[in-house]
Amino acid sequence: MEQKLHFETDYMAGCHPLVLEALVKTNMAETVGYGDDHYTAGARQIILDVCGLTAEEAEVQFFVGGTQTNATLIDGLLGNCEGVIAADSAHINVHESGAIELSGHKVLSLPQKAGKIQAKDLEEYLTHFYADDTWPHMVIPGMVYITHPTEYGGLYSVDELKAIRDICQRYGIPLYLDGARLGYALGASTTAPTLKDIAALCDVFYIGGTKCGAMFGEAAVVRRGLIRHLFSLMKQHGAVLAKGRLLGLQFRTLFTDNLYERICGQAVALAQELRRIMVDAGFPAVIDSPTNQQFFEMPNEAIDALAQHVGFEYWGPRGATHSTVRFVTSWATPPQSITQLANIISTPS
Repeated sequence: MEQKLHFETDYMAGCHPLVLEALVKTNMAETVGYGDDHYTAGARQIILDVCGLTAEEAEVQFFVGGTQTNATLIDGLLGNCEGVIAADSAHINVHESGAIELSGHKVLSLPQKAGKIQAKDLEEYLTHFYADDTWPHMVIPGMVYITHPTEYGGLYSVDELKAIRDICQRYGIPLYLDGARLGYALGASTTAPTLKDIAALCDVFYIGGTKCGAMFGEAAVVRRGLIRHLFSLMKQHGAVLAKGRLLGLQFRTLFTDNLYERICGQAVALAQELRRIMVDAGFPAVIDSPTNQQFFEMPNEAIDALAQHVGFEYWGPRGATHSTVRFVTSWATPPQSITQLANIISTPS
């Protein structure tokens, strides 16, 4: 039976072998719970070090998944009558089943370009909001949420982050970066923001593990003083793992010997080769993505034929004759799968 190739998403495999090895090796170790163990302490310190931060400047907390992280931290950052500004394509606005609204906060959407909000649009929104004398009757913009990479594989430049940060500072609202796929941004370009850049420009951000080599888990970095009683808030949201070392140990492993960026960089390189193959086969890329997510327009009959051998996803509804599809590589994508994809595409059906 033919083994189907999988490019549906980047969280299909379990975890990197070194992460699994660390989990197995320490499986019978007995440690205190809730992240108070020495493995988690080590992970916190490594993350602070690579971000250029001290424990006095920021705290690191570990969550199980991205939606849980977003819902908990955004709830902690916002007052009761405040909402969160985000791109209309943002994960919290589209694919989190109203998790933010469930906590009583509205998502205030802005137009996007490659999934990114533009500083000029943010400035215009805030200017117009406070120019309206009735603004106290409205949902007050209490923070800005961005994703990096975006849902379309777009990357913010350092200058773009600085421009958004400057506006946030003028209006006294925090900037939050969702880094569910942050590893693929760090591995995509030497000119993209580094972790130190992100730590300097964002008030809160998280480093994605679930899609970047961990079995599960996200590492949130929060500026001190922004969220009071953060641990208690996490507990209230069901976001505290009793066996906390399972999270800390994974991130300690991923951030040893630059493993995190290396494996994500390999995935990005494979994605760029996949893009070349698809474009050469006559399927144009619809977004200029430098990351592990690639988007193509394909005739529906070509989609149906390829789907018999290859897993990928529609991006939006199926069109009348052509549709947009997404291919995703991951830290676990074997290089030979790209060669096999090329052979399938070049073989007449």
